Amino acid sequence: MKYEVLVEVRLRPGIADPQGATIERALPALGFEGVDDVSVGKAFRLSIEASDEPAARDRAVEMADRLLANPVIEVSTVTVLDGAR
Repeated sequence: MKYEVLVEVRLRPGIADPQGATIERALPALGFEGVDDVSVGKAFRLSIEASDEPAARDRAVEMADRLLANPVIEVSTVTVLDGAR
């Protein structure tokens, strides 16, 4: 069965995020007041062949740990978006 999975990667707390800081400073100039704690990350949508949802999640976590995220400076979150297709 195929499962649609979302892997979100963001910087670990305490790691400088110059892109997020630049966006945060620019938002008020565009009329977006009251926005803070902006961070920039990456998102990956995957279709994973697996026997069940936990197996799909496990495979996505392994992919994130080994390739999609740099574990020294980034953390990842895996979400299975829907059931089997």
